[in-house]
Amino acid sequence: MGSYIYHDTPIGKIRLRSSEEGLCALDHVNQQDSLAAGYVLNPECPFLRQAQVELDEYFVGERESFETRLSPIGTSFQRQVWEALTGIPFGQTASYSEIAEMIGNPKSVRAVGAANGKNPLSIFIPCHRVIGKSGKLVGYAGGLAVKQTLLRVERLEFNY
Repeated sequence: MGSYIYHDTPIGKIRLRSSEEGLCALDHVNQQDSLAAGYVLNPECPFLRQAQVELDEYFVGERESFETRLSPIGTSFQRQVWEALTGIPFGQTASYSEIAEMIGNPKSVRAVGAANGKNPLSIFIPCHRVIGKSGKLVGYAGGLAVKQTLLRVERLEFNY
């Protein structure tokens, strides 16, 4: 059985979900219309508590990387892309084509974009650091305004 909590952040109220293995989802406001069966409200879950603390530190500029154990659910290709995303340093960006190169599959740019869009742990797996090849902000599950806010937290300035 999984656990969840809600947490107020500068980008709105998010929902964090955890399995017994680790943090498995960060749901933005626009993704909270339903909750998968098997999750119960549990503010005492250690993964969720650690995630809350780390997010608070991130938003006030005291944290550049996360230590919460992650357990995202996805295909092996998606997990490979998500792992590559964790290699984008704080305060830097990469394009979809650069991520495709990182995973050794340079022709998979569209598949990388699709996997990026399915990332269940935004912020922790920093898909907000992925921009279009043109240098413009492109797609983000929480919306482009949220993506822009996250990049500003990391001292990057982009307009969409």
